[in-house]
Amino acid sequence: MDEGERLQKTLARAGFGSRRSCEILITEGRVTVDGRIAELGNRVHPDRQVICVDGALAPTAQNMVYFLLNKPDGVVTTASDPQGRSTVLDLVESPVRIFPVGRLDMNTEGLIILTNDGRLAHLLTHPSSGISKEYLARVEGDPSPGAIRRLREGVELDDGITSPAQVSRVSEGLLRIVIHEGRNRQVRRMCSAIGHDVTRLVRTRIGPLQDATLSPGSFRQLSLSEVRRLMEAVGMTDEIASTMPS
Repeated sequence: MDEGERLQKTLARAGFGSRRSCEILITEGRVTVDGRIAELGNRVHPDRQVICVDGALAPTAQNMVYFLLNKPDGVVTTASDPQGRSTVLDLVESPVRIFPVGRLDMNTEGLIILTNDGRLAHLLTHPSSGISKEYLARVEGDPSPGAIRRLREGVELDDGITSPAQVSRVSEGLLRIVIHEGRNRQVRRMCSAIGHDVTRLVRTRIGPLQDATLSPGSFRQLSLSEVRRLMEAVGMTDEIASTMPS
């Protein structure tokens, strides 16, 4: 019978320090397994159990992977494309099957997460999470202060008024826009609603994640701290994680 592996070994492999350091985390009561405070000597099955450190879900499952891609123009955000166009999965080399978290339009560039962590992906895209997404939008013309104020307060679209956004003028015809919703083509439609169509759109931040050094078409794995910050941002705390099915 498979008894699992020692908890401190699992935590050490996930990047929480040496086994001795992980033993200290456990003895200090900072580690939980399926919502219960762990004890030294506990054995776990990291692919099936929910393990948290300091209330944040730990990416301990051996088959969980997390990538950040800077999607270039002309690439579609789907697993496959019947028209034979390049997809985000064509750009990321992964040892396991992954999927994009959310969508970017074919002509929208910028950051997108790819993973096989379905729980995190669901929470990142769920409207209740309120994860902020920052964009740089090059628009036709130069929006007036009044037009920018409309974006900040919310504009009427065919699917309802938008929530207040953070909007600033970077330079002539270039806006920085931060939204907390995930409607289809939202930033483009917002700008069209104030009479300034978008000519280029780049997503520069997803919640706590940004990377100005990642060139278009390039990808990298997220660090442990980045994954933990994402999980904290969507509320994957001890209390929430303990209610998730294994």
